[in-house]
Amino acid sequence: QVQLVESGGGLVQAGGSLRLSCATSGLMFSSYAMGWFRQAPGKEREFVATITRNSGRTSHADSVKGRFTISRDNAKNTVYLRMNSLKPDDTAVYYCAAAYSVRDTGSDRPNQYDFWGQGTQVTVSS
Repeated sequence: QVQLVESGGGLVQAGGSLRLSCATSGLMFSSYAMGWFRQAPGKEREFVATITRNSGRTSHADSVKGRFTISRDNAKNTVYLRMNSLKPDDTAVYYCAAAYSVRDTGSDRPNQYDFWGQGTQVTVSS
């Protein structure tokens, strides 16, 4: 049974930082690209960041570039999202996801991901 479990969300003031973690089990983690997406109330799910299976390539959405950093530890089967200089517009439920078919490129398309976590809430107050 594949499980992706996000943690590290919470309430933070604007300008603050958080680090999200996504612990996985039941899949060969090092064979999957990983991604972070987010969904705010009343909005569609949007891409945040992706990382290839060997960390050779990362990509971040323009809205978070320079503030957020995706990374992974294949020994711990975990992917991270470091979020700095948080803004109220970053408020959303953050989801991690695993993708096999794009394991060497990563992807910003939700429909290319095979497995999803349940999400963790991030709330940024002004």
